Amino acid sequence: MRYKAWIGLVIALMTGDALAAPQTIVSPATRVNLMELYTSEGCDSCPPAEEWLSGFTDDRRLWKQLVPVAFHVDYWDEQGWKDPFDSRLYTQRQQQISAKAGTRTIYTPEFVLNGGEWQNWFNHRPLELPDPTMPGVLSLTADGYSIHVHFAGGATAERLEAHVVLLAFGVAVHVGAGENAGAVLSHDFLVLSYTHGMLTAKGNGYDSVMVLAPSAVKAPRYALAGWVSKADDPEPLQAAGGWITAP
Repeated sequence: MRYKAWIGLVIALMTGDALAAPQTIVSPATRVNLMELYTSEGCDSCPPAEEWLSGFTDDRRLWKQLVPVAFHVDYWDEQGWKDPFDSRLYTQRQQQISAKAGTRTIYTPEFVLNGGEWQNWFNHRPLELPDPTMPGVLSLTADGYSIHVHFAGGATAERLEAHVVLLAFGVAVHVGAGENAGAVLSHDFLVLSYTHGMLTAKGNGYDSVMVLAPSAVKAPRYALAGWVSKADDPEPLQAAGGWITAP
């Protein structure tokens, strides 16, 4: 009996994550703003920008009016330090935003608010959010790394795209080379995994099931965030985010 009980406990521990209840995050009906930071551990002007973004972890607007995310780009890798969190996909999104603005210039740190370049950080001006609109409600239901996206709002004749990210907080890295050599950098709103794809119109809304790539990064805290936009348009219609337990 003791042996069977021990085997049952091991199985329960091994399957606990798979059997955990799905976690759901729901936006308000009013628009939630998306703030993107394009950054790199190889850039010595990026740590102050990341520190500023980290301040939103205690901001009353977090998740209710604002979803911040930090994408680590890959074009600093040739300067002597390979950023462990960078991805070519993140650079391509930054390039898409730049192309929409009519320029091919990309740089770090770059802040993007609701799909457009936001430079007020460089002028030490506070973040002022636009007046809220009513685009609809976005919900994200996570079952492990499988995310069910539902957007109730807008005209179902439009082609919409969904974007989903897994975020980590309090991740510290000792940088061994490059412009930040010797520094210990702490990351919040760190994008660990990113996926995007088209939504399917169903009834009065849109749906899709998307799968995030698993991440082995250990962090004190995690969040799930996502946004919807028109196809091939970086400007979000609605965003949602919230704290979750590790998938």
